[in-house]
Amino acid sequence: MYDTILVPTDGSEGTRKTLGHAVEMATRYDASIHALAVVDERQFTQLEGEHRFETETTLEEHCERAVASVAERASTSNIDVTTAIRSGVPSQRIVEYAAETDIDVITMGTHGRSDHERIATVGSVTQRVVENAETPVFVVHIGRNTGWG
Repeated sequence: MYDTILVPTDGSEGTRKTLGHAVEMATRYDASIHALAVVDERQFTQLEGEHRFETETTLEEHCERAVASVAERASTSNIDVTTAIRSGVPSQRIVEYAAETDIDVITMGTHGRSDHERIATVGSVTQRVVENAETPVFVVHIGRNTGWG
């Protein structure tokens, strides 16, 4: 049923909780995992000079650690893993990556915001992926304040 499972990661505790479900699915279906982190360029495009470079570099390093963490966890369960880092708007890059690599299912966590924060926010990464992906999305409730806001 599932040959390839995409695990978008922001390196948070929420990703670790979601990864447990992805590893279980990969084991059950003898599937591989793709770990994807997205450097959110909205966080540095307005900056100039050294500030922009430092922020972009920090975000890239964070993404490298995030996909390496997913790869390490998958490898300990003898699951084949592919890692990737993209730049752009996270929800858009996740949807694009899933389509480009013929992913069978995307496994993501909820954002865990309070009701007030949900009203005040345009939408979470997970919500936008669910709304825009042609690929099925398996959403794991991860609780409050654990990432993918």
